[in-house]
Amino acid sequence: MKTVDEIVMRGSPERCFQIGADVERWPEWLPHYRWVRFNRKDGFGTGLVEMAARRAFGPLPWPVWWESEMTVDPARPAVIYRHVRGITTGMDVEWTFEGRGDGTTLIRIVHDWDEGPRWPLPRFLRRWIGSAVIGPVFIHHVASRTLAGIKRAVEAT
Repeated sequence: MKTVDEIVMRGSPERCFQIGADVERWPEWLPHYRWVRFNRKDGFGTGLVEMAARRAFGPLPWPVWWESEMTVDPARPAVIYRHVRGITTGMDVEWTFEGRGDGTTLIRIVHDWDEGPRWPLPRFLRRWIGSAVIGPVFIHHVASRTLAGIKRAVEAT
């Protein structure tokens, strides 16, 4: 399963990176996030981070939760996650920030997950569930709302 979400916003890559990597402040900017907390913090945007969000199904909020090893690379810039707990264990996520030369930045989030959920099912079925349900229904929904909220935060400052 691979999902790609992207958005262009007014702001430098450095500013977009700072806001995107400041995950502890996400619940202030992103109303669909229930909490974000570091269970082990090694520095800015680095450590073992636990996140919980809501995925709306009409009027019903569906809770989603995961824990990731998070690292940042300010030189690129990039934010990198490896999901280590939750249904999406084993998923790799990378945020990149590309200046477009006109005062805007393209932020791209790539979620890559070869195996799908670690359920006691045949591999082909786990991969199908990841690609047909979890990626487009849950991952894309949360990621697209996250990018929209990051854009609001960047452009408000």
